[in-house]
Amino acid sequence: MKRTLLIAALLCSSLTTAIAAKVPLRVGSYSAALQLSTTVALPVHLDVKQHGKERVLLIHNSSEEIELKLKAKIGDTLIFPFPDFDSELRVVCSKKRAMSGFWVNYNKAGNYRIPFDAKLECNLVTETTAPISFESKYEMYFSPNTPDKEKAIGIFTQNGSTITGTVLTETGDYRFLQGVVSGKNFYLSAFDGTHAFLLSGNMDSEKIEGTFYSGKHYQTQFVGEWNNDAQLRDGDSITQMKEDQHTVQFQLTDINGGAYTFPNAQTKGKVVIIQIMGTWCPNCMDETNFYKELYSDYHDKGLEIISIGYEAAETFAEQAAKIQTLKDRKNLGFTFLVGGKASKDLASEQFKMLNEVISFPTSIYIGRDGQVKRIHTGFNGPGTGSYYEEYVQKTHALIQQLLDQ
Repeated sequence: MKRTLLIAALLCSSLTTAIAAKVPLRVGSYSAALQLSTTVALPVHLDVKQHGKERVLLIHNSSEEIELKLKAKIGDTLIFPFPDFDSELRVVCSKKRAMSGFWVNYNKAGNYRIPFDAKLECNLVTETTAPISFESKYEMYFSPNTPDKEKAIGIFTQNGSTITGTVLTETGDYRFLQGVVSGKNFYLSAFDGTHAFLLSGNMDSEKIEGTFYSGKHYQTQFVGEWNNDAQLRDGDSITQMKEDQHTVQFQLTDINGGAYTFPNAQTKGKVVIIQIMGTWCPNCMDETNFYKELYSDYHDKGLEIISIGYEAAETFAEQAAKIQTLKDRKNLGFTFLVGGKASKDLASEQFKMLNEVISFPTSIYIGRDGQVKRIHTGFNGPGTGSYYEEYVQKTHALIQQLLDQ
């Protein structure tokens, strides 16, 4: 899709900010974008709203709303950290109707930053071409005709020219995507503080094709075709115990630096979920939110959750600090351990009883008898609608069954 279509289709949605700047930012809807390259812009849907005495930034990705509050002001630069991830917007209010700066992601090496601009009350170009029907389920392939080919499922809903939905893969979903279809062209984007996703393409009959961008560091082609029967492998069938292995055993370090061995006296006779995750991973955070609900419902009945973080930080102290921040911010009662550097190879080495760890997150469900009952690869969260709801019901039923045994 051409860059002109992207800019014309920007939806001035949400970004909320507590601003004490020399030039105040006005309340209202903004046209905003991350400039991934000289020719590609990722639309950001944002508003500035008044919350009490503060003005806050609200970023919208379909039904998801992310509130950013002012943390600091250095010179003319206003700093707005994302609440769930180690990244922030650094902006300068150059005019009463505009701001510009960078999105800085500290989980990526090399001073990773992408230019960011926003303007109040933009004059959008009116599309005269009636949109084609985009609402459907698509069997998709990323990096087609290459050794890295990956199957996915696109599920999209259309309301006029606005489209929302997500993409499911065997390692997790693309969360909350939102965009516009105009004629045969479309875009879908999401910006949540760690993901900066853009799918830009066109439709021909029942097929779609285009380019997928992840921030400024990665892009690949995708193709798709209508297929309401499209399926991926069951997430419970991908990661398995090796044939000669029957139980899970490991020794790691907790976030306070103490040795932790599993199994142990505290977990004996309990139902245990072992979550292999990272605080930088949005799918892991969606799963963690769900596990918080499970823990609240079933901990008193015998459920324990052990969450093992594999982090982007280099040192143990930094890794433990990120995990502690997550624990405190979400008020989680789980046991938290430090796996080490974010590496699926490292996780596979530490969990040698599994055939392979191919995804963050991966979860192991263990019954009261110490035997593995389920291993689930990836996580399809609330952005997947009925897929998520079905998984939630299935997991509640499994936990209840294991507790009753």
